[in-house]
Amino acid sequence: MLSLMKGYSVVARQSTSKHLRGTCSGVSSLSSIISRSFGAHGSFSTMIFRQLFDRESCTYTYLLADPTTKEAVLIDPVIEHAERDAKLVNELGLDLKYVMNTHMHADHITGTGLLKKLVPGCQSLISQSSGATADVYVDHGDTVKFGNQTLEVRSTPGHTNGCVTYVNHDIKSAFTGDALLIRGCGRTDFQEGSSDTLYNSVHSQIFTLPDDYMLYPAHDYRGQMVTSVAEEKSFNPRLTKSKEEFIDIMTNLGLPYPNKIDISLPANKVCGLYNLPDDLAKKLE
Repeated sequence: MLSLMKGYSVVARQSTSKHLRGTCSGVSSLSSIISRSFGAHGSFSTMIFRQLFDRESCTYTYLLADPTTKEAVLIDPVIEHAERDAKLVNELGLDLKYVMNTHMHADHITGTGLLKKLVPGCQSLISQSSGATADVYVDHGDTVKFGNQTLEVRSTPGHTNGCVTYVNHDIKSAFTGDALLIRGCGRTDFQEGSSDTLYNSVHSQIFTLPDDYMLYPAHDYRGQMVTSVAEEKSFNPRLTKSKEEFIDIMTNLGLPYPNKIDISLPANKVCGLYNLPDDLAKKLE
């Protein structure tokens, strides 16, 4: 299993250097680049996996599905790409069970509400602590089941109060949202952010996973697609520091006010369906 996952890591990085050129504007969808089934701890079970991309917000969306039952989940969808995601679900013959978010995003409008219209029967899912409306709420220690697959919910607040990481132990992978990025982390200067809390979350809930677990973030701005627990414990320039140093780094980042926060947050509180720009509102008619 470890060798297979290592092989996948190499494929992902090679594809990134070729197609993304180190920026977030290089490709609109990575579904054609990444297409691989993973053996689960040496068994014959597999998972359908797709990593998709939004150029504007540099957001990754993940489609996971059980190949036997065809039940699927979609993590962190973006409204501008809801039709793309629904089309892929249909092309692969999947039964989309949940459209789920790692947290209430501030840099884009979630595609959850539109996907519920495009794929009738699927349900929205988010953490209870997020403050957002959803069909299903999860808390730390819960599990999300689709077919024979399971995602463990780990609470990883700090970027926001409602951040969670979804862990699949069969494929030794975690979907970290904005809590942990590749060689970075989510900002902590707005939306209930706390550098102290984020540091504790990452070290207690993500860095305690086995070193060979692969980590898939909600964003990347430098053309990388996947990392590992071992890599981030060794090379993350922020989270390898002491807590005091980390807090000082986060305090002095000097980041600009997020461009879409005033539009995204009100919409994301209700599945991306509130006061949308005209071009997006038309998609719901």
